[in-house]
Amino acid sequence: MTNNNSGSKNEEEVEVGSYFLEVARGAHKKKEEEMAEDTEDEESPTELNTINSSGGFLVVSTDKISVKYPSVNLHGHDVGVVQANKPAPVKRLVYYFEIYVKDSGAKGQIAIGFTPDNFKMRRQPGWEPHSCGYHGDDGLLYHGQGKGEAFGPTYTANDTVGAGINYASHEFFFTKNGAVVGTVYNDMKGSLFPTIAVHSQNEEVHVNFGQKPFAFDLEDFEKQERMKQQMTVEKISLPLNVSHGIVRSYLLHYGYEETLNSFDMASKSTVPPVHIAQENGFDEQDIMYALNERKTLRQLIKNGEIDAALSKLHDWYPQIVQDDKSATCFLLHCQKFIELVRVGALEEAVKYGRIQLAKFFGLAGFEDFVQDCVALLAYEQPRESSVGYLLEDSQREVVADAVNAMILSLNPNLKDSHGCLQSCLEKLLRQLTACCLERRSLNGDQGEAFYLHRVLNIGKKC
Repeated sequence: MTNNNSGSKNEEEVEVGSYFLEVARGAHKKKEEEMAEDTEDEESPTELNTINSSGGFLVVSTDKISVKYPSVNLHGHDVGVVQANKPAPVKRLVYYFEIYVKDSGAKGQIAIGFTPDNFKMRRQPGWEPHSCGYHGDDGLLYHGQGKGEAFGPTYTANDTVGAGINYASHEFFFTKNGAVVGTVYNDMKGSLFPTIAVHSQNEEVHVNFGQKPFAFDLEDFEKQERMKQQMTVEKISLPLNVSHGIVRSYLLHYGYEETLNSFDMASKSTVPPVHIAQENGFDEQDIMYALNERKTLRQLIKNGEIDAALSKLHDWYPQIVQDDKSATCFLLHCQKFIELVRVGALEEAVKYGRIQLAKFFGLAGFEDFVQDCVALLAYEQPRESSVGYLLEDSQREVVADAVNAMILSLNPNLKDSHGCLQSCLEKLLRQLTACCLERRSLNGDQGEAFYLHRVLNIGKKC
C-alpha cells in the first residue's frame, strides 16, 4: 500500500514539474506573440478601386481619393459606384471612413455605405441584399432593399459624412459634420467594402480613409464604447464574500502570507464569512499547507537567491530535490545560471553551466531551454536579445510557482492533484478567455481579439 502511494505521489511530482517546464518554455513564444499583437495589423483601405467600379458613369481622380459624375443619368441603374481598394478591417473595435461633398451636382444623389465584394456596381449601396447605405438626397437609410427608411438629415455641398462599423455593438453608424446621425444593426457577414455612389451631373466627393484627421472624433467614440462595455461588466454584481474568497484563495495558493494577514485584518469587520470549500469545490486547508515555508522560498527566488532557496529545500523538503534531473531542479539550476549572467559573473556562469546544465543536454524536454539559457552568454546586451525574456522578473515567478506547487503536491491530504497548479482566480481567468474567444468565433472572428494580458495591463493603469 505504501509503495502504491509513493508511486502515485512521484507521478504527481513529475506532472507538476513538467507543467511548469512547459510554462517556462512557452514564455519566449508568449513574448513573441505579444509583440506580434502590437505590430501586426490588417491592411486597411487607402484609396478607391478604379478596377471594381461602374466605370463609364464616374471619373476617379489620379490620386484615387476623389470621384465625380460627369454626365446626365438616363436610368435609375446608371449609378456611379466605386469601392475602396481593401475591405474594412475586422480585428478592431471600430472601422470608419468619411467623404467630403465638394459638389452636390444636379440632384445630390450621393450615397455612402458598405457593400460586399460581388456587389452590382450600377446600384446604390443599400439597394441590394447584404449592403447598407445612407443617401444624401432624401436622408434615408437603405439596408438590403430598394425601399428606404427614415434615418437622418439630407446632406449636400460642403458637408462631411462618415460611415463606420461598430464591431462591439454589431452596428453600422453614420455621421454628418462630426456628429452621429444614427445606427442600424449589422446582420451581414464576410468582407464589406467602404463604398461611394454618385448619381447626378457634376456630383463630386473626396474620400478620407484616415490619411488626414476626420471631422468625427473617432478616438472619443471608441473611448465611449469601451466605457459602455466596462459599465456592462460592472453592473454584474457578485456577493462581497465570494469575491473576497477568490482573492484570499489566490494569496493562500501562492504563499503571500503577510499580504494575506493584512487582507484578513482589513476585511475582518466588513466581509461576512464565506465557505469557499462548499461554494467553489475546493478545500482551503489544501492551500494552507506549509504557508510559511512557501512564503520564504518564494521571496528567496524572487530576490534571485537561488543557493539559499536550494539550501532551504534540502532542509525542509529533500524529496523535491533528491532527483537532480527533475524538472524542478532543472528550473532552479537554470535560474541560478541566469542570476549569474544577470550580475555579470560570466566566468562563474560558464563553470556552473558545465557542472549543472551540461547534464541536461540531450535529454528530451530540456535541451531547447538549456540552449536558450546558454545563449545569454553570446550577447553583449543579453537583455536586448531574443533570449532576454529569461532575465525578466516573470521568469523568477515561474520558478517560484513551480517550487510552490511542488510543496503543495506533497500535502498528504490533497484531494485534487491539479489544484496545486493554479489558483481559483487563474482558473476563472482561463474560463473568461475561453468564453471571449468562443464568442468572437461565433461572430465570424469580427471585432477586437481578446488578450488577457492587455486587459490586466489596462486594469493596472486604472
